[in-house]
Amino acid sequence: MNDLSMGLILFVLTYVLMISLPRYRAHVAITSAALFVVLGLLPVSKVFKAIDFNVLMMIAGTMGTVALFIESKMPALLADYIIDKAPNVKWVVLALSLFSGIISAFVDNVATVLMVAPVAVQISKKLNISPVKSVIAISIASNLQGAATLVGDTTSILLGGHADMNFMDFFVYQGKPGLFWIVQLSMMAATMILYIAFRKDNQKVYLEEYTIVEDFVPTFLLLGTILSLIVASFLPNMPSLINGYLCMGFLLLGLVIQSVRYSFSDTLKTITAELDFFTLFLLAGLFVVIAGVSEVGAIDEIAKLFVKFGGTNVFVLYTLLTFASVILSAFIDNIPYVATMLPVVSGIAAQLGLDPTVLYFGLLSGATLGGNLTPIGASANIAAIGILRKENYEVKPWTFMKISIPYTLAAVLTGYVLIWLLFGV
Repeated sequence: MNDLSMGLILFVLTYVLMISLPRYRAHVAITSAALFVVLGLLPVSKVFKAIDFNVLMMIAGTMGTVALFIESKMPALLADYIIDKAPNVKWVVLALSLFSGIISAFVDNVATVLMVAPVAVQISKKLNISPVKSVIAISIASNLQGAATLVGDTTSILLGGHADMNFMDFFVYQGKPGLFWIVQLSMMAATMILYIAFRKDNQKVYLEEYTIVEDFVPTFLLLGTILSLIVASFLPNMPSLINGYLCMGFLLLGLVIQSVRYSFSDTLKTITAELDFFTLFLLAGLFVVIAGVSEVGAIDEIAKLFVKFGGTNVFVLYTLLTFASVILSAFIDNIPYVATMLPVVSGIAAQLGLDPTVLYFGLLSGATLGGNLTPIGASANIAAIGILRKENYEVKPWTFMKISIPYTLAAVLTGYVLIWLLFGV
């Protein structure tokens, strides 16, 4: 058996196991990475070069700072302001969904759901109504905005690292409106679906009191992280790991400041409780696996397969990639999928001699939004269902999908058309 066959078998087996054993995805990825090295498919000298430490530091740093941000209760206060201005349940849900979307453009999707969903639950308790539809709306809105900025979601960070995109590239790219604006228009189209779904929920709402926030340091830390990423994107000759350094730097600054104000052990406990080590190890393993399949030539073969089905027609390839990503991400985690497909897209573009931008954006939008189709398609959805389960509400798949399918289709089709008009024509 040659290296290519062995690499492909190991790669396919890795994916089958990750899908079959979702609780052990990180273990599978690390084990597969080790096998690629042990079997001689990837030289030891290339292992550390394969791991994108910039991406891992960005994710870890942002997660830690967000943990302090949540602990400060600032997100709850912001939600209170929205509730105070809304006349009824319908507008509260729409406002909370938009609010969760805005927050999720800069904060991890799961963290956003954990911030905002409890507010919807409390409102539902006061009005003696079910919180199911409102929590679903918050979850799918947070997923939608994950592709809006460099730090909005792990998949965006992966694209930024692979395509060497900085923070501002998500706003303006190649002199054209970037993904941020495309996502906002998609959000507007999808919100119309929510308006229809909640058109009969006209119960009045009242805010009894505002959440009290006494610690504003985490808010400044999160704003500092975002602003520093923006500034760094304008400066020339920055180190390749600059974004990771900045995110980790603000996290460490937060650890020091909060340790002085409170205690080191409590602050460290708050941060580590929110750090998703599972995802970090999963990505580290996948980076090595992808380097291994690339080393044996498998990435080129997968790219050839796409070209075989799509031919040399860029529009067909873009359409195939976008909607295949939507469907696949509805059932499998979009993080390993995007991590795997980014080099494939590069390979397709290289074979056809074209700019990969439209394919990159199709991949990201499809993979990010596809997770909204089912209750298990995205971690934020799983977190939302978990919150409802704690409140003794069991959510059936069809209950979720009655809202999520039309919402996702509206967003996907809007983004699909805009991306092609801006970067494909």
